[in-house]
Amino acid sequence: MKIALIVAMDESGSIGQEGTLPWKISSDMMRFKKLTIGDGFNSVIMGRKTWDSLPDTQRPLKERVNIVMSRDTNWSAEGAETALYLGRAIELAFAEGSEECWIIGGRQIYEMFLDRVEEIHSTIVHTKDSGDVKFPFWQKDEWSEEIVEETIVDENNDFPTTYSVWKRS
Repeated sequence: MKIALIVAMDESGSIGQEGTLPWKISSDMMRFKKLTIGDGFNSVIMGRKTWDSLPDTQRPLKERVNIVMSRDTNWSAEGAETALYLGRAIELAFAEGSEECWIIGGRQIYEMFLDRVEEIHSTIVHTKDSGDVKFPFWQKDEWSEEIVEETIVDENNDFPTTYSVWKRS
């Protein structure tokens, strides 16, 4: 099972603002959906705050196993599997027969999985300091980057972006 991380961040590493995304980038949301659903049966792993940030109409994320990590042993939600620790989250994805497991945030979850992922799918939103939550530090020199797509500002995208896939060197 492939384990990959997907994130959108601004040039200063901001990934969120008060529990929401700090920008509207429709092209990135479409890419997120396409990648995390994939060709087969995939899982997404997220923290409880990320789960809570999803619009009610989008929760659970359709066509994917939704695994929510929470330290609260009593937490549960319809459409979500609950994992208390990293190994259990991976075990749930594997047990569900997932071909790919996508780490989708937030900061603490990204930090926990950075050493375990094979790829990082990163969209850089070309603005700075747009959020109050930052992506954790990572050693970029241990990865190779392939720029896949660059977008411009239009009616569906607040800022230009650069989408890259990072693979361990």
